[in-house]
Amino acid sequence: MEDDDLSHFHVHGAPPLPKGDIEGWLDHDGVRIWHASYGDGPPVILLHGGLGHSGNWGYQLRDLRAAGYRVVLADSRGHGRSTRDDRPYSYELMASDVLAVMDRLGLGQARFVGWSDGACIALVLASEHPERAAGVFFFACNMDPSGTKEMEPSQALDRCFARHRHDYAALSATPDSFEPFVAAVSEMMASQPNYSANDLAAIDVPVEIVLGEHDEFIRPEHAAYLARTIPGARLTILPGVSHFAPLQRPALFNRAVLDFLGKLPS
Repeated sequence: MEDDDLSHFHVHGAPPLPKGDIEGWLDHDGVRIWHASYGDGPPVILLHGGLGHSGNWGYQLRDLRAAGYRVVLADSRGHGRSTRDDRPYSYELMASDVLAVMDRLGLGQARFVGWSDGACIALVLASEHPERAAGVFFFACNMDPSGTKEMEPSQALDRCFARHRHDYAALSATPDSFEPFVAAVSEMMASQPNYSANDLAAIDVPVEIVLGEHDEFIRPEHAAYLARTIPGARLTILPGVSHFAPLQRPALFNRAVLDFLGKLPS
């Protein structure tokens, strides 16, 4: 399946998630975090992008389960079914939510697959708590503000944004607050994360830096810099796709994920 222009995603979204073996909300630090766990095996936590929700991983869940992994999903605070409070967003705060989900599920360590903001959350978590991260598949994000491009309008971006608006209204506990939600997330993205080269060089977990060939938001030079600066990191460019590769060409994206996971210590 290919959906390079996101026309299918715009109308239908990603494939709906099945009911999890474990599913519900966790009260943590003033908010409620929705999470779900599927199957058993080595745990893989999928962290979605900004303005999205866990349902955007609908094309990845089946393949990861078929490969023998336990898949854990969580809606970031204020996203999807999770709530938020009045504090500004930060990647550190959202990483603490992920740790709370891991603690609730009894996961001492997990592999992380992060997409956009989810990639930042995963790498911040791995930087601050390396003992909890077996590895990070870091797809399509920056680790300092210089890594982003000037956004150019496109039909695909409009379609994605419209889908996010629709899903927010359907899932959120505050369905009429999409604009304030976008403003708060955008404020975070404008200045965070802001890791120095020394910060990156101190990361001590396996990392793969992955970027779509036509990513709309992240400079390829920045991805190459991250791969050079994080010890042992590898750079992978996914051909023919953009920031939305998990939706555009799921088979291509999933192969890259499984290749990375397969190289981690069991």
